[in-house]
Amino acid sequence: MEAVLRGLAIYASLLVIFRLTGKRSLGQITTFDLVLLLIISEAVQNGMVGQSYSITTALVLVLTLVGVDLGLSLVKQRSVRLQKLIEGLPLILMDEGRLLHDRMKKARVDEGDILSAAREVHGLERLDQIKYAVLERNGRISVIPWPEAPRDRPAA
Repeated sequence: MEAVLRGLAIYASLLVIFRLTGKRSLGQITTFDLVLLLIISEAVQNGMVGQSYSITTALVLVLTLVGVDLGLSLVKQRSVRLQKLIEGLPLILMDEGRLLHDRMKKARVDEGDILSAAREVHGLERLDQIKYAVLERNGRISVIPWPEAPRDRPAA
């Protein structure tokens, strides 16, 4: 039972920490982010298993963590308030072609991130071709180009 309580405490703590540190999708993870996740997993491992390094303890922890994650996803489906608390809301980074620097700074997103998303999805090359950019709940940046021939807009 102690392993289950330890697992729940670690899960809840990491959920809060990662929620507070911002949005990143798996496709946006940098080498540094991956190394950090590996170090975190090693750091919390001893806290979860305590003195018991048995296979049974490991399996109980895995089942606990997967069960909590599954239960949380079911609760989020029923509670919009909890879903907003855990996953956040989309954040507009560019509005009517104007960068919202305060929001970009808060989300730790720069112009290069927005341009990268614009190139990947729409083949856009310049910021003046973008009408809206939105940081989605999953950490990806959605780009909406200007409706009139975005590739032909003159540079500002």
